[in-house]
Amino acid sequence: MFDCCPHCGLKYEREQGYFIGAMYINYGATVGIAVPGYLLLDTFTHMTIHQQLALWVPFSIIFPLLFFHHGRSFWLAIDHYFNPAATIYSLPDRHSGDE
Repeated sequence: MFDCCPHCGLKYEREQGYFIGAMYINYGATVGIAVPGYLLLDTFTHMTIHQQLALWVPFSIIFPLLFFHHGRSFWLAIDHYFNPAATIYSLPDRHSGDE
């Protein structure tokens, strides 16, 4: 991940503990896929519980690792929506040249 936005210079790294919400997003996305996936496969296939666990346990380990950066980006987007950076941080002027 970049340290700052290449367009506006907004600093992405925040105080310690800031990205706890991103962990909740990551967890919610994993559970939101794994649980309905398990229930759908249980309903429409004849997979045993051991076959289901062989599928969903690795998924529940690998998916959060792959979704990590997306969860952080989504958390930053939510934070930016509710707390626009212009009101919190001083941003460099986008139009620094004469136009």
